[in-house]
Amino acid sequence: MAITRLSFACRHGFHYSPSLFHCFQKVRFSSVAAIETLFDQDNVIKDKNQNLGDPKALEWKKWNSKELGISNSTISRPTKKVLDGFKKNGYEVYLVGGCVRDLILKRTPKDFDIITSAELKEVVRTFPQCIIVGKRFPICHVHIGDTIVEVSSFSTTGPKFRVDLSNVISPPIDCDEKDYVRWKNCLRRDLTINGLMFDPYKRIVYDYVGGLEDIKKAKVRTVIPASTSFQEDCARILRAVRIAARLGFRFTRETAHFIKNLSRSLLRLDNQRIMMEMNYMLAYGSAEASLRILWKFGLLELLLPFQAAYFVRDGFKRRDKRSNMLLCLFSNLDKHLAPDRPCHNSLWVGILVFHKALSDQPRDPMVVAAFCLAVHNGGDILGGVKMVKKFTKPHDVSFHELSEPQNLNSEALVDEVLDFAASVKQVLYWMTNEYYVSQAMAEYPQAPCSDLVFFPLAVYLKVCRIFECSREGSEKAFMPKQGRKINYEMLALGSLQEVRHTFARVVFDTVFPLNLT
Repeated sequence: MAITRLSFACRHGFHYSPSLFHCFQKVRFSSVAAIETLFDQDNVIKDKNQNLGDPKALEWKKWNSKELGISNSTISRPTKKVLDGFKKNGYEVYLVGGCVRDLILKRTPKDFDIITSAELKEVVRTFPQCIIVGKRFPICHVHIGDTIVEVSSFSTTGPKFRVDLSNVISPPIDCDEKDYVRWKNCLRRDLTINGLMFDPYKRIVYDYVGGLEDIKKAKVRTVIPASTSFQEDCARILRAVRIAARLGFRFTRETAHFIKNLSRSLLRLDNQRIMMEMNYMLAYGSAEASLRILWKFGLLELLLPFQAAYFVRDGFKRRDKRSNMLLCLFSNLDKHLAPDRPCHNSLWVGILVFHKALSDQPRDPMVVAAFCLAVHNGGDILGGVKMVKKFTKPHDVSFHELSEPQNLNSEALVDEVLDFAASVKQVLYWMTNEYYVSQAMAEYPQAPCSDLVFFPLAVYLKVCRIFECSREGSEKAFMPKQGRKINYEMLALGSLQEVRHTFARVVFDTVFPLNLT
């Protein structure tokens, strides 16, 4: 890419000297704390011509990937195949974004994103099984077997900033053309910790925006000023929440301020985008932390007002470190999930619905157990009741959603299960109806009002399918899951067998925890 409109001279000022890396101390780490050891050493090659006197000019650095503990063997095979395809055809190619961050932190990346010097049409020519998607910021989906690898091009850097950033971001004074192109792309990233580029062939990690320093400090910071970043794309607010929750990082003061102050801008997002971001939060192993952050920054009232109303009624403070049943349910769900082992969105929606029905009308723990067994077994309520009658494990008495055990007989238990199943169906309707959603926080007039319903019809129908057996009786063709091992591939696809099995396990782990005697 030719650079013809620069108002400054570009010279080679970002030199790489392999011999200097021999002074690196061999460090392998799996946590943020261990990164401090690396930063304490003089383990980084700095751009000797960078403008250190200008506070607006970030310090450019590049790192030997081995010294950061990154092994090319951790790159997935489909991703490696795409990388090799570009390299073979003479294109510049890098891993970029969250996958680089996760490799540094010894975490399993949710996916691998690639950026290349190839134009999108050249990507299509290189990989026949490839389609271009997106209008605002087009990228390529390269199909390698059953895997989709996302590929973007330096030539499609997205729309220009709507505001002038010349007063807050200084362009590099001395750089070569490739550095300038990489730097310009990094400015388009949402967060500094996502603004790292990794060349797996030269084994260099490029850091133009201070991403490694923020990883060291466990900070979530926007690349450009937070007010501008979130106004450019308010979905970045949700991504910042998701990443902070997943990594256990904290927001910088500026980022936190504008997450809270610009929260209502989320209502401008289309429902599909919100559902996608919420699914990333709740289906990949960091749901409890995500809910806590959403509540702390006043986002829960906008996105999940029924759950926000529950937090208020429960007396749950913004900075409360204690737990409640909703958080315990999602904490137990998180124990089964990970970025590479997500669940189908119908599972976490189903948990929200189940809990709302239970918090509205507390139930006997045995009713809850029989209901979950009926769901697990495809509607065999009588079988569930028989198992519950033999059940002796104590329940967690700290949850006000559970009433005092009443020693109900079998007939009464069946009636209670059917009544609870009807309540679950009713709550699902409320949570997907704009009028009822708008009334969720009506008791708290000072709270922001939202009628946002972002659950698509397909998810509504899927959740109906999960629970309808508890009202309509045994499903003839349904085979309950045997054993405890979760089939994560089927869980992600929304298999009724796997979703019902995991739902029942999460509820039992919450209501009848193993640590009770």
